[in-house]
Amino acid sequence: MTEQARIVQVYRSSRRDGMYLFVDRKDDLREVPQPLLEEFGRPEPSLVLHLTPNRKLQRAEAPAVLAAIRTRGYYLQMPPAEAEVERQILAAMREQHG
Repeated sequence: MTEQARIVQVYRSSRRDGMYLFVDRKDDLREVPQPLLEEFGRPEPSLVLHLTPNRKLQRAEAPAVLAAIRTRGYYLQMPPAEAEVERQILAAMREQHG
């Protein structure tokens, strides 16, 4: 199924760096389960965007985000795994030092 474009509100977690909730702006946080909101902390508005299936996102695929919002009412973006961050730092160090 081709996903429809949406106006999306993105919230940043007050508890965990790199954790974000994407929701349809018109529904806001209504569909987000209460246990998730409790773990997420205070949702801090980050940005509003017109999300289309072709839009480039830094750490997610737009069609997957749109599908999750359509089916669940939200998309949760977790912070990158610590191991991945460590791998990237080591790779950057290797490039700098040949």
